[in-house]
Amino acid sequence: MRCKRLNGKFVCHTHLTDAQNDLKIPGTMANSKLQQLINTFSPVEQREVRKFLLSPYFNTRQDLTALYELWATQPAADKEAGWAAACPGQAYDDQKMRLLMSYLLKLLERYISIREAEANESAMQLHLAAGYRRRGLTEAFERVGDTARRALETQPHRDIGYYQQRYQLLWEEYQAAMIEKPTEVDQPLRQLAEMADVAYLAARLRLICLSAAQRGVYRAEEGSPQDEQIIALAESHTWRELPAIAIYLNCYRMLRLPEEEVHFQGFKDGLLRHGALFVHEDVRGLYLLAINYGIRQINNGRKQYSAEVLDLYKAGLANGALLENAALSRFTFHNIVAAGLQSGELDWVERFIHQWQSRIERPYRESSFSFNLARLEYARKHYPAVLSLLQHANYRDPLLNLAAKTLLLKTWYELGEWDLLQSHLDAMRSYIRRKRVIGYHRSNYLNVLRYAQKLINLNANDKEAVHRLAAAIAKEETLSEREWLLQCVVGVY
Repeated sequence: MRCKRLNGKFVCHTHLTDAQNDLKIPGTMANSKLQQLINTFSPVEQREVRKFLLSPYFNTRQDLTALYELWATQPAADKEAGWAAACPGQAYDDQKMRLLMSYLLKLLERYISIREAEANESAMQLHLAAGYRRRGLTEAFERVGDTARRALETQPHRDIGYYQQRYQLLWEEYQAAMIEKPTEVDQPLRQLAEMADVAYLAARLRLICLSAAQRGVYRAEEGSPQDEQIIALAESHTWRELPAIAIYLNCYRMLRLPEEEVHFQGFKDGLLRHGALFVHEDVRGLYLLAINYGIRQINNGRKQYSAEVLDLYKAGLANGALLENAALSRFTFHNIVAAGLQSGELDWVERFIHQWQSRIERPYRESSFSFNLARLEYARKHYPAVLSLLQHANYRDPLLNLAAKTLLLKTWYELGEWDLLQSHLDAMRSYIRRKRVIGYHRSNYLNVLRYAQKLINLNANDKEAVHRLAAAIAKEETLSEREWLLQCVVGVY
């Protein structure tokens, strides 16, 4: 789960699977599962796949190798071209072509499985140790077991995966001891129980936290009756001192008791201190849970959380926790700028925008750069610079376009350009109708326009009208620019 802030208010959201990925266009490969997978391979992976397909242990069919070569080098090639490459001189047979594609997909999926397994050295050693044990090669088992233990202990993580692998290694040692020393297995069994408990509790606590976060945003169903029992069990034992347990306990308390700031501080401190003990996928999720909590506090009027959120963003940038495949999402980029502006760290924001804009996904890089630089210039009251940045940028994303138009609206107001502001309001209404903006965003931006219109029509000498407008703005349920509008009403008065 992540949050974006395009104009004044953060909005939490999750990734959604594009249903169109499952569509198949006859004769084309663009939407096939096979072509989508091939398109994800890096140049290094492409070379590895070629070696994989040429290995007779994995593949003895030249037609599958030829098929892969075509679609790896010519992604736009259709099925007929694939058939010609795989079965030259033969009449096209769609059923056989589908079978070839299925065989190739299975081979490529096997390559991915092997690559993922080989990325975990300690897990590979565990599999090797199990293989030696099953063959009755005791000395080799002990040698590899020692290697697996060293690999596990020297790697940096002490997360759920670590305790699961500790359990697996102890299980292999127990299985071997049952043969060699069947009367001396009490200690291994106690250690197995300890590792099983820690691994289970850490995994369940993570799920409890994710469920609590989901309920906080989407009002999902309440957690299972066992959740409280699991929390109590984790808190009642020395396990609670282990980072893999403690960090999720603090996270749960933060989500369950959001008004008690001590739990957020405990979670944040544990994350900053022990975040390196978790794999990237987990630590990134933990950072987002903490950041989303802070964002909700900001949206509830607790502006002091801007500095807390910015601290988390800075740490997440420094250790790479907020990156996805070395890239920074445009939503995270927008949110970091927002937190920096709210915290008043304008010089830091400027450095951030210039240093990190190259890490945004390429299609959104230029628009994100110009929009956020315009936000910075607006905060500095450099209004001509805001106009220059916004009027010469092309915002294809409708929501980003609306955020930019709102910033332009505020700039015209600050400059006192009333005719230009009125024209802008009219054009913005037309844009919302034309683009068919729906739901929250439609209500929000129409409210912004409505109150901006009331603001410029307001008679400053009519104190009662001023008070009525301020009260209406304050109680409006959906209004991202509430704070700015209220400041303007105060300024008029």
